[in-house]
Amino acid sequence: MNPSTLQLDPKLDLVFERVVDASPDKVWRAWTMPEHLKKWFTPAPWKTVDCEIDLRPGGVFRTVMQSPEGVDTVNLGCYLDFAVNERLVWTNALGPGFRPQSPSTDDDCSSFRFTATITLEPLGQGTRYRAVVQHGDEAGRQRHEEMGFHDGWGAVTTQLEALAKAL
Repeated sequence: MNPSTLQLDPKLDLVFERVVDASPDKVWRAWTMPEHLKKWFTPAPWKTVDCEIDLRPGGVFRTVMQSPEGVDTVNLGCYLDFAVNERLVWTNALGPGFRPQSPSTDDDCSSFRFTATITLEPLGQGTRYRAVVQHGDEAGRQRHEEMGFHDGWGAVTTQLEALAKAL
């Protein structure tokens, strides 16, 4: 998969971009090592209390997010593609082994289906960081945006940057 060939559709896709003050290698480690991902993946005061990563096409990408009230939300998906230090692609439309998943009735990100592509491009001592989240329908995109996509991804990217700089 070549991320430069992604055909963006503003009716279906959300994009977040930022320059991160850490190398692609450090950002990559923050994204692909559960012990690191748990420290930044969820906007505070929420927490990521568990994470499972099997970094291979069809491999599991599972996180458990915990609300400030102690309520756990499980997010299950699978990896579709990756290139070390360059690109990471996963979806919640499929579970491990590419098993199709139905949307949940919960009031969270599992209630709509999406595919996320993270690209990392060296930029001086830092990284041009880009997340493209493609949705299957306009309602899912709108729901994701209304949940605070840009603020949430901004907050976690700030957390990711702080962790990656320390690696």
